[in-house]
Amino acid sequence: MINDLLKQRLLRKLESLDDERAYQVLDYVEFLESRYGRRAATGGILDRLTETVEDVMRAGKLPVKAVSGTMSVMDTATKLMKGVAAAGQAAVEEAVKAVGETRTAGTAGTAMAAGGTEPPQPPPHPDLPDPDRPG
Repeated sequence: MINDLLKQRLLRKLESLDDERAYQVLDYVEFLESRYGRRAATGGILDRLTETVEDVMRAGKLPVKAVSGTMSVMDTATKLMKGVAAAGQAAVEEAVKAVGETRTAGTAGTAMAAGGTEPPQPPPHPDLPDPDRPG
């Protein structure tokens, strides 16, 4: 791993380049990685998909503006999907929490029944005959 100061310096240098030169730098870094470095940890499936699309477009010799525009759209879509996934995860966690609270309340009712005390019954409806009273 490189130290943070070197990483910041590289980022500053990269930000001053146009997309075409930045892709040349990427090619060189990937060459160095294949030759000398360890393989970087792969990201999630969306990151790998984006990189694959980018590599295919670049291999097809598409204009840099087309590649960078497509990558911008895919980056936005990836962020959106990650937001949807986070919202889904939060919904599942809330559901699990609610089920846990319901089970806790249900356990208290079961304990009361096991102790021999039945929960109170609702009063009979005035229009219906009471089964406990002779009619």
